[in-house]
Amino acid sequence: MVSKGLSAASCVAPTSDAREHRLTRLYLPATGNDGRHVVATADTSAENLSWLRAAYPGARIVGASKKELLTELDLQFGASLAEDAVCALARAHPSLSAKTVITRKQACLISLAAIIAVAVLATRPPAAYGLFTGVLSAGFIAGTIFRTALAWIGGTERDVCPPLADDDSSLPVYTILVPLYREANVLPGLIEALLLLDYPKDKLDIKLIVEADDRETVAVAEGLEHRGPFQVVRVPPGTPRTKPRACNYAFPFARGEFTVIYDAEDRPERDQLRKAIAQFRRGQRSIACLQARLNFYNANENWLTRLFALDYALWFDVLMPGLEKLRVPMPLGGTSNHFRTSALKTVGAWDPFNVTEDADLGIRLAQMGMRVAMLDSTTFEESPTTLGAWLKQRSRWLKGYMQTWLVHMRDPAALRRRTGWRGLVSLQLFLGGSVISALVNPLLWLMFVSSGHFGVPAQSPLAELSLTSISAIGLVGGNAMLTWLAIIAPQRRGWNSLAPYGLTVTLYWGLISLAAWRALWQLITRPFHWEKTAHGLSRLGQNRS
Repeated sequence: MVSKGLSAASCVAPTSDAREHRLTRLYLPATGNDGRHVVATADTSAENLSWLRAAYPGARIVGASKKELLTELDLQFGASLAEDAVCALARAHPSLSAKTVITRKQACLISLAAIIAVAVLATRPPAAYGLFTGVLSAGFIAGTIFRTALAWIGGTERDVCPPLADDDSSLPVYTILVPLYREANVLPGLIEALLLLDYPKDKLDIKLIVEADDRETVAVAEGLEHRGPFQVVRVPPGTPRTKPRACNYAFPFARGEFTVIYDAEDRPERDQLRKAIAQFRRGQRSIACLQARLNFYNANENWLTRLFALDYALWFDVLMPGLEKLRVPMPLGGTSNHFRTSALKTVGAWDPFNVTEDADLGIRLAQMGMRVAMLDSTTFEESPTTLGAWLKQRSRWLKGYMQTWLVHMRDPAALRRRTGWRGLVSLQLFLGGSVISALVNPLLWLMFVSSGHFGVPAQSPLAELSLTSISAIGLVGGNAMLTWLAIIAPQRRGWNSLAPYGLTVTLYWGLISLAAWRALWQLITRPFHWEKTAHGLSRLGQNRS
């Protein structure tokens, strides 16, 4: 099928390492009717031809169309690729896989805590109120103080690594993975953005990852494939249908020394790949991943997009640089993660059962002795413009944070050994704190308002005053600090016009709380369900704010 010369050929049985070589170098060896070895390849570059001649001395090398060769490769390896995409991490590192949502030990501890809480509430309501108020307020305050400290640490001046100015011939091959699902409308714009990257086209290895049954996106992707160094990888139907599963299926095709993942609506700065190469080469070998900064090209579309832009500015421009300087585990963002390909293979790539696979991967890298650093380059995305779309996306993120926390807290002692006390504590305050703060914020408001109307159930006036003060400090003080962080967040980008909207962040936090409770319900009822975010809906198009 791959060529007329091989129509009657029998495929040579692959060796143990053959799958990796054949997928990355796009070739298939066969034996013709005359008994002579033949190698069909869709990559006729000088480097690949030289490698094939060395690997198969004396074989006749023939060209084949990329589509036909991929069809043959899929027949040989599709089943194993699909199985590995789902099960490889769970097989290699079962304790670090979210396939098991919650362990029996964790379930017992949570059940015990719930029983104790109900017993105290039933027998000693004043004590229960005081305990709940104190614990919830302490958790909220601790998370807020930690974020404030990160803002102070991460807000200081940082070293800027200029783009690599080396001769193009010295640059390595760079793989770009682009998972696509129902993205036919934004795919042409993505192709334009990728072709604008300041990187030699013959050193780019771009995988357009499509679901095989998403016919519209498949058709558009295949129609645009000829425009550059693109390869369409079809992912067969299967569960869980998640972005990490699709990336895992396509990752064995990656032939670059470095790999980056972009989303369909992404618009990375043109020199981002060169900056990443420069930082990798000048940094320590323990740095396995560089996280580019993220924000939105439609930040000024409406109130929701402005608050989301403030949220991103705080997270990627201030808080994550603070985590980097503390050298503690960093949860990655969902796009523009630049990896050493070898390191990504070592840690088992993505967890297909975690719906915020990026956050999990950042923590897993730290668990395996590797580091994440920030890259001083921005990728612009499209912010959801409606509450419904935003709520689905934020619920999925928070559900993934819950999954990630549960996975990496299965063995706190091991986590401490691998990441130190700072790593263990920061995971609770940053990742766990993001979830707990969102969940308890409305409860603190409820306690605060109800205490004003009905008083505080306490055994003495002093106890009543103490509980009221704790509730007020936790709620008002915490929200005031979050408001201040939202106001200062856009200053590093010079987006000072967004700063006044930080005064309304308390309303935005209310929406995040709604998303958090929705996420908790989905964690119980549909833990692996991936809620798709629709793109290409902004009326501002791809204009950068």
